[in-house]
Amino acid sequence: MIEIRELTKSYPVSGGTFTAIEHIDLTIEDGDIFGIIGMSGAGKSTLVRCINLLERPTAGSILIDGVDVTAMQGSQLLALRRKIGMVFQKFNLLMQRTILDNVTLPLEIAGVEKKERKARALELLELVGLSNQAGKYPAQLSGGQQQRVSIARALANHPSLILCDEPTSALDSLTTNSILKLLRDINRKLGVTMIIITHEIGVVQKVCNKVAVIDSSVIVEQGETAQVLHNPCQLITKQLLGEADWDG
Repeated sequence: MIEIRELTKSYPVSGGTFTAIEHIDLTIEDGDIFGIIGMSGAGKSTLVRCINLLERPTAGSILIDGVDVTAMQGSQLLALRRKIGMVFQKFNLLMQRTILDNVTLPLEIAGVEKKERKARALELLELVGLSNQAGKYPAQLSGGQQQRVSIARALANHPSLILCDEPTSALDSLTTNSILKLLRDINRKLGVTMIIITHEIGVVQKVCNKVAVIDSSVIVEQGETAQVLHNPCQLITKQLLGEADWDG
């Protein structure tokens, strides 16, 4: 589904350039829950922002279903982004809108008729276990519930890909487990491909079938999750594993 080839993103800084990611090569297949893990500052968030073109790569290509999307502009780019859902660490909900209206927002932007977008939002709130919270506001919900709303919103436009940028970092361990279970269930029920950006090894262990480890702007190892975590080759991977037990 997604082929990333020689992807590089650099920024001009005083006296030269700063390279956030460099020569990234990844293949993410339909139905994967693909984890990208690394320490803070390793380049994870820059990579995910390049995939949905919130950041324009300096070099390299991103092919989605065989089409290079890196040069897309205008209506082509809007259509692409509607097929890519985003889940953020801090939920990014609109506090003045009800839960139902937060979920319908992407459909409003896409010009979907009111009755249809309401029906879709109610369907998604049922999916994420919040059908009885539609009329409430984000401040009335727990952090875990707000993240469920964010996930429902990400699904509104029937995306084929969901990008999750540190989706559990603001949550406690019990809530994290419930959110990860929800993501896994959605992946299985809907067949949605997911890329999860994280610094938490436990997230990768619980839900990702494949993983890539990023360190100092480059991918240092990647493969099936069990293989990489049982037989880590790089020091950074061993350091990340030291933060949690791996039980297979």
